[in-house]
Amino acid sequence: MLENFIARYPYQVVLISHDRDLLNNAVDSIVHMDAGKLTFYRGGYDSFDRQRRETILLQKKAAEKQEKARKHIQSFVDRFRAKATKAKQAQSRIKMLEKMQPISVLDEASGLELHIPQPEAKLSPPIIKLEGASVGYDGKAILRNINLNIDHDDRIALLGANGNGKSTFAKLIAGRLGLMSGDMTCANKLSTAFFAQHQLDDLMPESNPIEHVRPLMPDAQESKLRARVDRFGLPTDRMLTPAKDLSGGEKARLLLGLATFHGPNLVILDEPTNHLDIDSREALVHAINDYDGAVILISHDRHLVEACADRLWLVADGGVKPFDGDMAEYRRLILKGELNAKPQGEADAEPQSERGNAQARRKEAAERRAKLAPLKKNIEAAEKEISKYQKYIKKLDALLADPRIYTEAPDKAKEHAIRRAAYVKVLEETEENWLEMSAELEELSGD
Repeated sequence: MLENFIARYPYQVVLISHDRDLLNNAVDSIVHMDAGKLTFYRGGYDSFDRQRRETILLQKKAAEKQEKARKHIQSFVDRFRAKATKAKQAQSRIKMLEKMQPISVLDEASGLELHIPQPEAKLSPPIIKLEGASVGYDGKAILRNINLNIDHDDRIALLGANGNGKSTFAKLIAGRLGLMSGDMTCANKLSTAFFAQHQLDDLMPESNPIEHVRPLMPDAQESKLRARVDRFGLPTDRMLTPAKDLSGGEKARLLLGLATFHGPNLVILDEPTNHLDIDSREALVHAINDYDGAVILISHDRHLVEACADRLWLVADGGVKPFDGDMAEYRRLILKGELNAKPQGEADAEPQSERGNAQARRKEAAERRAKLAPLKKNIEAAEKEISKYQKYIKKLDALLADPRIYTEAPDKAKEHAIRRAAYVKVLEETEENWLEMSAELEELSGD
């Protein structure tokens, strides 16, 4: 595999990739390009991400401390510049202000958010039942004798080599291919969304994202159209850009938003990350985990599969069947060339204890993902609280920086100062809580 080759290659390698696992396992340092500058970080991607977030937090605190000092000095200058007895001190502080170099703060992550609308109604399981199903093209079966159920909240990843029939199976489930034999029973009022990279060509090249959405919301005002496009993960300055001029990632986010527009019960994602950068891929992970319906995922992005899928199905040897191992086990079998060595329908030759261990690992991974979801929401809520109290404090600082308030409304000044102190205390407590939750999230994710 490429990952092993790069990791063992004895010479220098410069790698540009959006594959998080590749960057974690194949490189020992990261060079990050931001605002026209290059910054070196030791370690893989997760180490870089942690170091950068810590640096941003420290820079923010230093910048806030410096700004507080600057305002204090400026307040002294404004009050005493005209007084002869304080003139020298005022001039001294003016020079201090001139020498005070602003502390630059790294830009945070894009803050990109993706949303998959929730299903309008919860369907009784199974939402799809396959019995002896066969599917293929031009009278030739690609997949045979499929006997599987899909429940309303399943998170299924399809594994298998390219050409084994993963996309064929996805098209069958999406209703884009008919059965050659067998039965497929679907729940009443089942709605399905299908996303595949080749559908990018279906976008209208001369139409912008708002024009793509308008037929789906014919009576909506412009503001509501923009709000809906914003939920696709497209910024305001790109909403009026023709589809032909959007980047590959922007087209993918637009297509995903259009495909899932009406809140389907089942979302099928066929290689959804091909054009997405790491931030967009992470946003997709959160969108899938926040979605209550069923998901079928085809992807070579191991991080995406491990973060979202609770069930693994192997497409190989002309069939589709549950895979009892995890992604590490799948990778090991791929490297050893064992996956396609077993005859069709033959029982797994692994010892029962090994299969039990694999099932236990998958159960543990599912429980960990379930624990991560509320923790991530709490972290996001804390970040919003931090931003809110920072704005409150900034507003009060502006009021307290006006020297007239101390002579014209001293009681008001005292009230503002007391309130500011209370906000600062809550802000510090919230930041401490955020740090603890972030450390816990990092630990759980690492495990």
